[in-house]
Amino acid sequence: MNPAVLEAASSAFPHAADSIVLGAIVHEGECHPDPAVGIPLGMMNRHGLIAGATGTGKTRSLQLIAEQLSAHGVPVFMADLKGDLSGVCVPGEANEKLTQRTRDTGYAWESAGFPVEFLSLTGARGAQLRATVSSFGPLLLSRVLGLNETQSSVLSMVFKFCDDQKLLLLDLADLKAVLQYLTGEGAEELKDYGGMSRATVGVLLREMIELEQQGAGKFFGEPMFDLDDLLQIERDGRGVISILELADVQQRPALFSTFMLWMLASLYNELPEVGDLDKPKLVFFFDEAHLLFDNASAALLEQIEQVVRLIRSKGVGIFFITQSPKDIPETVLAQLGQRVQHALRAFTPDDEAALRAAARTFPKTAFYNVPQTLTSLGTGEALVTTLTTRGTPTPPFATRLIPPRSRMGPLTDAEWPQRLNTPQIRKYAQAVDNESAREMLAARLADTDDAAPTGRDPAPAGSGGGLLSQIFGSSIGRSVLRTAAVAITGTLVRDAMGVLKPRRTSRRR
Repeated sequence: MNPAVLEAASSAFPHAADSIVLGAIVHEGECHPDPAVGIPLGMMNRHGLIAGATGTGKTRSLQLIAEQLSAHGVPVFMADLKGDLSGVCVPGEANEKLTQRTRDTGYAWESAGFPVEFLSLTGARGAQLRATVSSFGPLLLSRVLGLNETQSSVLSMVFKFCDDQKLLLLDLADLKAVLQYLTGEGAEELKDYGGMSRATVGVLLREMIELEQQGAGKFFGEPMFDLDDLLQIERDGRGVISILELADVQQRPALFSTFMLWMLASLYNELPEVGDLDKPKLVFFFDEAHLLFDNASAALLEQIEQVVRLIRSKGVGIFFITQSPKDIPETVLAQLGQRVQHALRAFTPDDEAALRAAARTFPKTAFYNVPQTLTSLGTGEALVTTLTTRGTPTPPFATRLIPPRSRMGPLTDAEWPQRLNTPQIRKYAQAVDNESAREMLAARLADTDDAAPTGRDPAPAGSGGGLLSQIFGSSIGRSVLRTAAVAITGTLVRDAMGVLKPRRTSRRR
């Protein structure tokens, strides 16, 4: 191999125990395992991109990085859209191709399974993820429901009314009750907010009913998922890999992409500033990233850029996985210092334009013709540029990736049951119908200052009968208090994305 290539690689990738090893350098048909291409562990909160055409190995690159993060004690979150990442929890099996790959890359492969918690938006295969409607906010809920600008503005007005009146929207039934109230007996209360037509309300109600009929309405409610559960470390020091199973909601891409965005925004709001760490607190893999940006408003794109730019100071790294860098807005792409670019194909003029655009995003190199390299990479190979420990980008190197240690395929039907009986899954299995907007409005319509009989414990004696006592005097539990994020002044505080911000006093250990 060209000595200049090895010298440049040795400078870019010095031997370090605390690195995520990706593979071996390939140049002019030769594969050289020393030095290994890798990412310093301390740079894993600087964000990254895994891209490439279908079938080029993006999923296995994601799996490889997630395994090593776990081994280094870093928790991982990733979504499994196609259902082929569940095998991470069981050891892989050697075969002829794997043996040849380890020989080429000089990697001492050892099979291993990794600690995994499965999550689900419907509860079918994993812990039932839930968020309250109040915590989700009007901007993100509008995206899930597919609302236009006028309908979104009406929904924002309804949220503003509920915030001012301290009406907790825990599930879709609460939101439907508020809409029906404001188009009926409570219409006069909207005079200071603006009006809304019955036709618009009808659209909102129909979209919510459709969401519920598809089973996706289950993820609005209580108990809300505690984001601390994403930050688990096993007793043996390995980080837990949380896998969101999405095979059962593939028909609603806006739902799962927006839910993951809510998780990022909530992490940004809740986690304390930590600066630069030796290793991240969590690495978040955002698969099918184009779904996040498709048809997103300018305001939403601005907020995504802000979260991506600032969340690294909270110790969280984000990797976007998509087919082409062109799927990512330039303002976000500029934040992605780690690049694992698998092969791109140029069968059409549009493909050719995407190829040249992708090539321009790499640092300049004297060793590779980048456009030509991108079209000639084989499966399991990628053009890689990372950040050094000083935060400077390395030259790009064609890399033959090492194989994952866990199974490169899904769990079998016989293996699933034993993975779905964990304390976390049991923790979120049972939905809770806590006191919220629906009951408060029922009490108001009953024309009484005290809590109306709702089948729940009455308010404590001496607590008073006003609306605030209905919120704070009821036994709604830690989860609802956290959801409400009610400040000492009694106001609800939202960030620019509409997601509720927690009280400082309620967070963090």
